[in-house]
Amino acid sequence: MKAFSMLGVAHAAGMVCLLVSLTMPPALAAEDPPSIIVEPAKGSAPGPGGAHFSKDLSGVLETDENLTLHLNTDMGSVHVVPLQRGAPPVIRYSVHIETDAHQPLAAQLLEHYVLSANSSPSGIEITGNLPQQGSRGANGAQVWVHFELSVPASYGLDISTGAGDILTADVGGVAMLATEGGNIVTGQLSTNLSEASRRHARSSMRAMRAAAKLQTQGGHIQVEGAEGDLNAFTAGGHINTGYIQGEANLHSGGGHIRAAGIGGKADLTTEGGNITVGKAGSFVSVKTGGGQIDFGEVRGSVHAQTGGGGIRVMYVSGPMDVESSGGSICLTRVSGSVRAETGSGTITAWINPEASSIGTSAEAHAESAAVSLSGASQLISGEGDIVVFLPRNLAANIEAIVEHGGEHRIQADPALALQIAKSAQSNGPLKAVAALNGGGPILRLKTTGGKIKLQYLESEPALWDAMMRDQKARMERDLAMTPVAARAMQWPEAYPAPQPAPQPEQYSVWPGTWVDRIEIRILGGVREDGDDFLKRVVSAPPPGYPEVARKAGIEGVVRLQVRLKQDGRIEVEKLLDGDTILADAAITAVKQWRGKPVAMDGKPVDVISTVKFEFHLR
Repeated sequence: MKAFSMLGVAHAAGMVCLLVSLTMPPALAAEDPPSIIVEPAKGSAPGPGGAHFSKDLSGVLETDENLTLHLNTDMGSVHVVPLQRGAPPVIRYSVHIETDAHQPLAAQLLEHYVLSANSSPSGIEITGNLPQQGSRGANGAQVWVHFELSVPASYGLDISTGAGDILTADVGGVAMLATEGGNIVTGQLSTNLSEASRRHARSSMRAMRAAAKLQTQGGHIQVEGAEGDLNAFTAGGHINTGYIQGEANLHSGGGHIRAAGIGGKADLTTEGGNITVGKAGSFVSVKTGGGQIDFGEVRGSVHAQTGGGGIRVMYVSGPMDVESSGGSICLTRVSGSVRAETGSGTITAWINPEASSIGTSAEAHAESAAVSLSGASQLISGEGDIVVFLPRNLAANIEAIVEHGGEHRIQADPALALQIAKSAQSNGPLKAVAALNGGGPILRLKTTGGKIKLQYLESEPALWDAMMRDQKARMERDLAMTPVAARAMQWPEAYPAPQPAPQPEQYSVWPGTWVDRIEIRILGGVREDGDDFLKRVVSAPPPGYPEVARKAGIEGVVRLQVRLKQDGRIEVEKLLDGDTILADAAITAVKQWRGKPVAMDGKPVDVISTVKFEFHLR
């Protein structure tokens, strides 16, 4: 994973020369796209906030493998990269401190910054602290701090910062990362401990597991993957993870939680966001105050609860308990016992505890051995309908109840031979029972004011296929790892305020093809070449040339994958290439861009493209 950070730099103001063209990703582009040329303005005035003064501290400490970097700072962004495996074990560090204070206050702030770096039995300890004036001195002066560190690939990390982003590549040992207000972005966690664990597993019933703990009081958390357990908490941001080999304990105060896969037990909670889990190998418990819940394949049991959103589950092998206060519930394959309840939504369930595919002939089902759910099951809706698809060889006792309705509120295939007991009142309760294939675990269906419909699986194979395709596409879209752009430093505003988002009537029409529809299912948007994409950009403030890069003589190319959202915002999805200092300037500029959104088949869609910047000093 390529991570990018924002160094403490001042954006130079002034004119820049622009030659603009956007293009498709390299795999689809015939040639490298023309670039946006960025040059420092001649004779430009100091950036916003006036002249900046800075100080740089650096050093190298010898160490051993398999130890830990302990970093504690009262503020500052932190960027950590591993040394190549086999390289001599050392810690290289550099700290950039910058302020927009006037002299002599600037000199005093920089002079009194305290940095300590020492060896200890557990590894290397580094501390950094500002003078008592803190990050804001007299007359509103500000101070920014940025740490860049290189550590042995086997090293663990214990990092705490009072304010700032934490970005790391792969971490060899245990990761303990905490910030009071920034984002946390990591590569694979506990990689070398995972190797030791696998070796240890040959002589032990249970392998050792490393545990990573990430905590932020407001930012987002993104983890490429974890070889052990993962404990992540954010007070309000999103949590995105790749595959977690061990157990997962993920909590957000209101953001979305998305996990591509979890090997062990999982406890996922958010106060209001969506929860998406691609694969899970054990018990999964999820709870959201009102968001959508989506599951892919779970080789264990599930407990899911949402305060108002819908629930969609592709496949669960073990017992399932799902509850929504008002959203719809869609279960595309029920293999174990199930309890599903919603206050007013519809419940749709395909009961299929066997391995045979849906859509085979009735004769084939009749000839196969009877199958059954693992225990008693029930589907309950307050005001919504309940639609259940059954295999012909299911052994079960069916009990269907409509509390308020007429005789047509229960509909079933005649072959099910339901025995319906009608109420003496025209709008009274209606109950139907049946013993399928000699009877088996009870399947109770109950709705207060909706309808109940029972069908055989082969009656709607196209519907089942469509539901599976849509759910798979939704999972791929939701689980796509959209990089979290590190804020690192809260700079003074360098560009005009964002333009208002275009209104829905301002959508341009996209003439969709079958290729476009496939891309939407897989990528969550359509790809567009550079010339056409540029026509949709209605506001594009140029990037400033970073002052630190100008002083250091840094030039180069930055390539970004961007996405035009349905509300006109343009987001940076991925840093494809480029120096991190230059990339931060380009990313900051693109975040201010606005475009004219697109609609296909009457529905808004995202548009994906690539933009290239060339930073030249001359």
